[in-house]
Amino acid sequence: MAYFDRFPTGQYDIAGNKNYKLVTDLFKRIKVRSKIQNEASLYDVYDVQNGDRPETIAFKHFGSADLHWVILLTNNVTDAYHDWPMSNADFETYVFDKYANPDAIHHYEIAQSSGPIVSNDHTHLIEVNSDHVGASSVSNYEYEQRLQDEKRKIKLLQPQFLNVFIEEFDKLINR
Repeated sequence: MAYFDRFPTGQYDIAGNKNYKLVTDLFKRIKVRSKIQNEASLYDVYDVQNGDRPETIAFKHFGSADLHWVILLTNNVTDAYHDWPMSNADFETYVFDKYANPDAIHHYEIAQSSGPIVSNDHTHLIEVNSDHVGASSVSNYEYEQRLQDEKRKIKLLQPQFLNVFIEEFDKLINR
């Protein structure tokens, strides 16, 4: 069953002439509970590869491209263009369209002096003014690349929990 086939429908008279059409309630939304979203034991971590789409990942992981909506929902992706990582070619086009000079400085940063000071995801870095001692520059390109790299890290619901997830979704969407 496809994603929107799960949504409730209703009769709607668009023109006001008593000619009712069956429409899907597109305003209904379901959000994965924070407790479930943050439960690491339910998910596998996956790095989205260049050109991967939710449908191809769903097919590889769940055996059906129709389950792409599970991947989008569990990763809180509501806008496939801005929330999903771009292909390398789309990324290059995006950066060069957005910035007159992609190599120009976006901001300056230093490693924080307390808490974890080393990480793979740049969370240990804080933005500072250009005149701060030890500040390193980050280009527009590098800044945008970091955002894309963060989007590449997604969670895939482990297949053994898929049926329970879908049953819960169906119950909630039809309330």
